Amino acid sequence: MIKTKKGMLVEYALSLPPLALEFDLNPESISRTRTATVDAAAATITDFLKPSEANRIGQAVSPAAETITFEILLDATDKLSDTNHRMHKVALTSGIEPEIATLRSMLEPKVSGAGGFQLMASIGKGKRAHEHDEHLSVLLFVWGTHIMPVFMTSLTIKEQAHLPSLSPYRATANISLQVLESNNPFYNREQVDWMKNSALNLINLSLPF
Repeated sequence: MIKTKKGMLVEYALSLPPLALEFDLNPESISRTRTATVDAAAATITDFLKPSEANRIGQAVSPAAETITFEILLDATDKLSDTNHRMHKVALTSGIEPEIATLRSMLEPKVSGAGGFQLMASIGKGKRAHEHDEHLSVLLFVWGTHIMPVFMTSLTIKEQAHLPSLSPYRATANISLQVLESNNPFYNREQVDWMKNSALNLINLSLPF
């Protein structure tokens, strides 16, 4: 049986506490969405006779950043049943609370602290969150050979089963991410991979022009 690689979300920062979550991920459950907005006025100028003129028409279109959405299962059943598991005692008392706390913290505003470390904006500041110099964390979404810099834009957690203490031990998490399409080493590598794979797609393909 082929073992599927795990996915991971890692905070790209010096953060207290460090935030990282590994999870099983079914690639079929991932949705990657990219949209573009067309300038209606500019798009009416559509005359072209050769490929070099098509670039002018393309200026009427503005692509939006790609969004990635997927669902993961958080389940402590194996940890609860395996007394030799290193997280067995934690699972007995807290279920999947550590995983849920990690996901929620990834969507929590941060402020810069001593030594460049980031802290959650709501801790010990004595101000409302919107009054801080706060920001969301950049995350790395690791999926197979892809390492995508992202912001988490939406998180919905549905708890499905609980321990007697009412701590959940099984839940699903629906996550939405927005890719940071900027000059950074992770997205630059992704673009190079696109070019390589696009070239492979041309093998044995007859173009219509």
